[in-house]
Amino acid sequence: MSEKNILAYFKSPEEAEGAAKKLKVLRVVDMSIDRFSLYPGTRMYGANLFAGDMVSLSSAAYGTSFNGETSAILAASDPSASGMSDGGQGGPTGRDILLTVVVEEDSFDRAMRIVEDAGGMV
Repeated sequence: MSEKNILAYFKSPEEAEGAAKKLKVLRVVDMSIDRFSLYPGTRMYGANLFAGDMVSLSSAAYGTSFNGETSAILAASDPSASGMSDGGQGGPTGRDILLTVVVEEDSFDRAMRIVEDAGGMV
């Protein structure tokens, strides 16, 4: 039997987890819940700039620490990092939780209804 996938975006992890619990009654092949951000590898806690933790322009502009060089370079090159931006360049807001589901084809329509009823945007 063939499989189909669903990528659904939610506003909170709790919404996605609620949908995941309901989806478990179907023949789910694989399922995951992930949070994504504008810059991959971004830690969600801030750097302590007053304690000398500032190591880059991106850490000063965003108050975050980065796990990888690429993320720090991306953040430092963003127009909002210079302080000369007019704003509006913020990262993903609202639906930054991704529920990924792989189901058997005969369960796909029911899975879609469950996801949409739980507030997911497909």
